[in-house]
Amino acid sequence: MVAPLAERIRPQQLEDYISQLHLVGPNGSLTQQIAKGIIPSLILWGPPGTGKTTLAQIISQESKRPFYTLSAINSGVKDIRDVIEKAKQSGGLFTSKNPILFIDEIHRFSKSQQDSLLAAVEKGWITLIGATTENPSFEVIPALLSRCQVYTLNAFNKEDLETLLHRAMQTDVILQRKKINLAETEALLRLSGGDGRKLLNLFELVVNASDEDEILFTNDRVLELVQQNTVLYDKTGEQHYDIVSAFIKSIRGSDPNGAVYWLARMIEGGEDVKFIARRMLILSSEDIGNANPTAFIMANNTFQAVATIGYPESRIILSQCAVYLATSPKSNASYQAIGKAQQIVKQTGDLSVPIHLRNAPTPLMKELGYGEEYKYSHDYANNFAEQEFLPEAIAGSAIYEPGNNTRENSTREFLKNRWKDKYGY
Repeated sequence: MVAPLAERIRPQQLEDYISQLHLVGPNGSLTQQIAKGIIPSLILWGPPGTGKTTLAQIISQESKRPFYTLSAINSGVKDIRDVIEKAKQSGGLFTSKNPILFIDEIHRFSKSQQDSLLAAVEKGWITLIGATTENPSFEVIPALLSRCQVYTLNAFNKEDLETLLHRAMQTDVILQRKKINLAETEALLRLSGGDGRKLLNLFELVVNASDEDEILFTNDRVLELVQQNTVLYDKTGEQHYDIVSAFIKSIRGSDPNGAVYWLARMIEGGEDVKFIARRMLILSSEDIGNANPTAFIMANNTFQAVATIGYPESRIILSQCAVYLATSPKSNASYQAIGKAQQIVKQTGDLSVPIHLRNAPTPLMKELGYGEEYKYSHDYANNFAEQEFLPEAIAGSAIYEPGNNTRENSTREFLKNRWKDKYGY
């Protein structure tokens, strides 16, 4: 049986690894650690198809360590203990070459399964490398997370994906026997969504579907074949993030019909109810925000409830929340504000805190005037005293712009009454 293209061209050494230069480039943090032979337990966090498994294997090969692997989908506590016992026998307590245990989709491990790893990591029997597409702060227990370094992998950009395509054609023995013409690649790159594995699967799909001497890649041909071979839903496969995206965009677009339909697709596909609830919790702040602050409370309570109740009853709670969020007024003003503020920080650096806003815990600081001219708002009429709260270099900058909805229009009037024309409200 022929292995998939993504497996056939999987890089075997660091110099062949594509992307993630912040980790494995010449000055990358992992590059330096591999060179020193000091590999900590770590969590690789990033979207699907960004090379997490490949990177774990390369780390093992470059550091010349035994490599054990488990999948969180089909491994239990017994499997973990068996592998740890083997790793203890092949490694040792007094060597830096302790074996690597790679756990794919570690976020799917239960608390008891993660607990079973603690002693082995802490005592150095293994070096743990976990791969996850979920935020490890939510999905990895604190005791284990505190013993691991977290490294973030980014989705492949256009240049990375094109490099991957050309490397496949140049190095794969099967593709070398075929005449391939990449006339158009926009559809391939767009459908991949920055997922290298998905790109190679789509590429191989088009190649295998052609009986002609020359395989011509056009956008229309790619789209036609993809539509013919679309699967319903696979929470570990290619459509996972497409359907999640459709769900979120339906809520953002105030369509409860689309929201509930895509919710049903995820539920029928066996999606983790906490994953769905977490996405709605993020959306409630990012896309609704202060247009309806109750949406955040609703989403947070939904997350807590489904974690307690579980499936199948939780589907009702998820549906109620999805409908509520879809029919709420929308505002991304807070999302835009923090983005703008972060951009200002990147451009202006560490601007000094105005002296009247500084803390003065020591006599010397008081002598220097720290906090001296600060106006305590509650000492003034309407609990407000006009003063500058931004560094001098960016004084008067309007970072938060209220959205155009009933509640934030009221907020706009409040700010206008307070600040007059200072911020242009």
